Amino acid sequence: MAASPTWRRFRDAFRRHPTAIAGGVILLFMIAVAFAAPWLGTVDPQAVAPQQRLKQPSSTHWFGSDMLGRDVYSRVVYGTRVSLAVGIAVALLTTLLGLAIGLVTGYIRWLDAIVMRIMDGLMSIPPVLLAIALMALTKASMQNVIVAITLAEVPRAVRLVRSLVLTLREEPYVAAAIAAGTRLARILVRHILPNIVAPLLVQATYVCASAMITEAILSFIGAGTPPNIPSWGNIMAEARSLFQIAGYLILFPGVCLSVTVLAVNLLGDGMRDALDPRLARRM
Repeated sequence: MAASPTWRRFRDAFRRHPTAIAGGVILLFMIAVAFAAPWLGTVDPQAVAPQQRLKQPSSTHWFGSDMLGRDVYSRVVYGTRVSLAVGIAVALLTTLLGLAIGLVTGYIRWLDAIVMRIMDGLMSIPPVLLAIALMALTKASMQNVIVAITLAEVPRAVRLVRSLVLTLREEPYVAAAIAAGTRLARILVRHILPNIVAPLLVQATYVCASAMITEAILSFIGAGTPPNIPSWGNIMAEARSLFQIAGYLILFPGVCLSVTVLAVNLLGDGMRDALDPRLARRM
């Protein structure tokens, strides 16, 4: 069976972009670690053992132990779940909300003026500060972190979709559909939506990476996930006062966060090259 044109574009682009393949492999590995955390973790990540406090990395504690004697390796493994769950959930919610709002506002002129002023107001606030303000109004939980980061990221997705819709609505095939009396919903779904999916998917990868970093920042300053849920951000936050004598407490979660974010960004670069015909021709 012959490969579809879309699959061939992906295959050719990723062949020219081997770092994107590496990013995809690393991301799949981190997702597998998140799912297998109960089996990969050597001990309960919350188990306190004062007699084992601040042990250096060894065969007993692969990543060492923290100030309460908790196994850092197990905490880092379970922290993978939090970062990936937040990143993927925020990317999905941001994409869906940005698509819905951007489609409508980009096509209905009177609604565009109202909604985009609200989006401009939200974008005038740095995403981290907006997320901190929203978290200050609620209690610390992973669900509230996802909602706070999503509200901070949605305006950028809306602006992207709106700009694409404003361009596409002037195309001849859209004008022909309007002249033929096609309903608005059918025009949006059949003629405009297919041309928006590709850039929006690429945007979703960068939103995912940004959300993981923002979640780590919120947890680091104590405004993210509660302390009883191990995440890379609060693991580093608890160890910051011991950095000079136990740097490994920050090293391992920091490396995991950096590698995961890098993998998502590399995957996004590969998707951009695969889905943008102009880049494909230039390459």
